[in-house]
Amino acid sequence: MPTLVIANKCYSSWSLRPWLLMKQFGIAFDEITIPLDLPDTREKNLKYSPAGKVPILIDGDVTVWESIAIMEYVGEVFGVPAWPEDRKARAMARSIAAEMHAGFQGLRSTCPMNLGKKFAQKDRGEAVAKDVARFAEIVRQARERFGAGGPFLFGAFSAADAMYAPLVTRLDTYSIALDAQARAYVDAILSLPAFQEWRAEALKESWIVDADEVDEEPIETFRKTA
Repeated sequence: MPTLVIANKCYSSWSLRPWLLMKQFGIAFDEITIPLDLPDTREKNLKYSPAGKVPILIDGDVTVWESIAIMEYVGEVFGVPAWPEDRKARAMARSIAAEMHAGFQGLRSTCPMNLGKKFAQKDRGEAVAKDVARFAEIVRQARERFGAGGPFLFGAFSAADAMYAPLVTRLDTYSIALDAQARAYVDAILSLPAFQEWRAEALKESWIVDADEVDEEPIETFRKTA
């Protein structure tokens, strides 16, 4: 059975991505959690990967790190449809996954992933607005071209949805206004049983990561912390 090394479920966007994909496709795996931003975090990560960062997949004598690489490996080795079958859809899915990996810096830096709180809607700046507009455009294009088979970007759930899931949580956490199509997609991700399992476990955690706590009073708090 493979082992997935992850960080705190409340905050770790990169850990969520392969975890969600593997859960959604019913792949059994063991978990190791290494909390973020502790004095020994990097040292512990280095025991499993030369990059010193999570997530990390260990499958026998194979170690894979970086979310996209893990999801590619999972699709190849475990025979699950990690990417759309249609060649054109698959090309777009890989393109927008890579765009997420390298982009959306305004939204990612201003609105860190935090499943433990909800904040009021407000103007969060031009960079965030541009990222939200780009997200809505991606949803529209993918859904209109390839989304007939289900509620996700390419109909059925894929690695592209796993890549966008942490961004989806940010849109919900920070009460960001969306058009109806983008909101429906957000709700589809948040309703996934696999995501619901992740979120329930996240809300049991007591760790606080100061770097991912914005200086703002929440309108709701969902977990108790030590």
